[in-house]
Amino acid sequence: MVRYTVVIPAAGKGKRMGADENKLMLSLQGKPIIVWTVEAFARDTWCEQIVLAIRPEEEAWFAHELRNVPTPITYVAGGEERQQSVRAGLQTIDTDGVVLIHDGARPFVRISQLHQVAEAAQTKGAILAVPVKDTVKQVTAGTITQTVPRETLWLAQTPQAFPVADIRAIHDQAESSRFVGTDDASLFEWSGKEVTVIPGDYHNIKMTTPEDLLFGEAILTKEDYR
Repeated sequence: MVRYTVVIPAAGKGKRMGADENKLMLSLQGKPIIVWTVEAFARDTWCEQIVLAIRPEEEAWFAHELRNVPTPITYVAGGEERQQSVRAGLQTIDTDGVVLIHDGARPFVRISQLHQVAEAAQTKGAILAVPVKDTVKQVTAGTITQTVPRETLWLAQTPQAFPVADIRAIHDQAESSRFVGTDDASLFEWSGKEVTVIPGDYHNIKMTTPEDLLFGEAILTKEDYR
């Protein structure tokens, strides 16, 4: 068993969702997205603590919706960008060991996947990812410039897991250097450290656009995530 803390950045505005509110407040089968996500970790006995990086003005809403979650939840003020929110969350962790970093809008992760990345992250970085299915074209000004071999291409997911001390120090270095990564694994790579890939699940989608809500509803009619 690998005990871990999970940091969930939840301060985004969800511009691509086209909603007037935080997209994590939107519902799937009558339950807010963030509740589905947090409950996935609350069901895992390996998870010791959940850290939510939020907008302070939304804390009351989050606290109400998550009031029945048995795992301890710590709320911290998030930043304007995801990287800032994750860094703020990491600074609240006062133990060594493993931390998982997970998108608040990715509610369909499996406990078996959480365990796989947590175990791998005891000595290095680890992420969930899935192979690219489609042919990938590199395009410039509307014209294809190259067909990229897809055999080596993977789509990164979360959670992404790391030794706490390492990822916290790397976030501090990135802040000092004004380096912005596309995800936490990219910061680990930037620092020269190794990140291993754990095969993920195509159901582990991120709620980003209105179409994703339709896919999410379809997944819930097929699979039991309660």
